[in-house]
Amino acid sequence: MVSATVGRGAVLGAVALSLLAVPARAATAGPDTPVRAALPAPDTAGLAAVLRSAVAQGAPGALARIDDRGRTYRVTQGVADRATRRAISTDDRFRIGSVTKTFSAVVLLQLVDEHRLSLDAPVNRYLPNLLPDDRITVRHVLSHRSGLYDYTDDMFASSVSGFEAVRKKVFTYRQLVALSLKKPRTNAPGAAYAYSNTNFVVAGLLIEKLTGRSVRTAYQDRVIGPLKLKDTFYVHPDTAIPGRYARGYLTPDTAGAPLVDATAQTVSWAQSAGAIISSARDLDVFYSALLKGKLMSAARLAEMERFTKVNSTTAYGLGLRRRDLSCGVSVYGHTGAVQGYYTYAFSTKDGGRSLTAVANTSNNGKVLETLAGALESAFCGKPAPRHRATVPSARTLRS
Repeated sequence: MVSATVGRGAVLGAVALSLLAVPARAATAGPDTPVRAALPAPDTAGLAAVLRSAVAQGAPGALARIDDRGRTYRVTQGVADRATRRAISTDDRFRIGSVTKTFSAVVLLQLVDEHRLSLDAPVNRYLPNLLPDDRITVRHVLSHRSGLYDYTDDMFASSVSGFEAVRKKVFTYRQLVALSLKKPRTNAPGAAYAYSNTNFVVAGLLIEKLTGRSVRTAYQDRVIGPLKLKDTFYVHPDTAIPGRYARGYLTPDTAGAPLVDATAQTVSWAQSAGAIISSARDLDVFYSALLKGKLMSAARLAEMERFTKVNSTTAYGLGLRRRDLSCGVSVYGHTGAVQGYYTYAFSTKDGGRSLTAVANTSNNGKVLETLAGALESAFCGKPAPRHRATVPSARTLRS
């Protein structure tokens, strides 16, 4: 299903959608003001094709929502629940996985603004003796350059049995850090980018130490409440998603084996690295507000946007990814993988256009790769390119 909404009211049909594909005219500027061409309108047909492909490749359902300066596009395909066959909706809530990392980084950068934290101070200054190396700084943790081993590599070496072993388990942050420290570090502090969920477990410990309150309270008071995110929750260690939601299905490692309903889980293995629940609307609002500078000072946002190159199309800042698209546009946000759900949530540099795309499956590399094409359709105004994209590992939840 494809629909678009303009302003507060009308839902537009297929004819009107074709008219919306005409690029907006650039704003009038003075003689000394550089004029930046407006983005073309989203390619909703291309976006629908991306979601159809994701479903054909094994996702029960897929959804995408674009918010573009007062205009909203909604595209869905497939079902939210395989048992009831209820159609998936862009209003459904879902587990956002590592998109949580941006929320955690925002809280810590706000604490930097409040002079309660220094990015270049050792983590051990705030959490004495937590880490084996005093050279590991807060900046290293938030940029995945600490060298701390990702404990989830071992935890989910087998996707289904690994998941079932932790589905109902409740960990402390320090237990998760201890799992990481059983293994050698991947690099010296600051030497290289190496994605690790351990980094944002450490971030959660920092949040709780510096605020004296839970990460749930920090998210609520500093992000969820101020932005009025009505579908966003941190319920750990509860296992249920509140309200209306899309069920999540884990793809087993064995080809042809039935999908596993992974909806109910504590997500205690991730916590501040990946346990938030949200909706497409709320994530669009969140990233738009972040990129517009509404959540921290301009200086802190600039720190967040100091990127380390990961590969030819991606770079990582402080809890924030940059994706460079085929049309020359760069978008900013994060990807998320948690058992049962893949998420792409990105916005333009000015926060004017935001996309959230979700498939309710995981451990399926084809679906993950296909869903990345939603970025091309949403921001470039043309179908996703045919070349194979570089994507994170599906099994290890490196998102």
